[in-house]
Amino acid sequence: MAIEHGITRTWTRSSYSAGNGACVEMMSPAGDLLAVRDSKVPGGPRLGFAPGSWSAFLGVVGRAAFGGNSG
Repeated sequence: MAIEHGITRTWTRSSYSAGNGACVEMMSPAGDLLAVRDSKVPGGPRLGFAPGSWSAFLGVVGRAAFGGNSG
């Protein structure tokens, strides 16, 4: 999921969404926070990440998904 810099007040669905309902959405309500939620449960819990932590998480997940070194 590409991260747009700056504040976004609307939820954006992952560009990797396959239309099967297994999606995450994110928004950046403040310049130093990314909020992530399950698109199937929009009123459910949300996780908050610092932008650098979210980018690091995506990097590790991407490497693991393609057989790379996850460490």
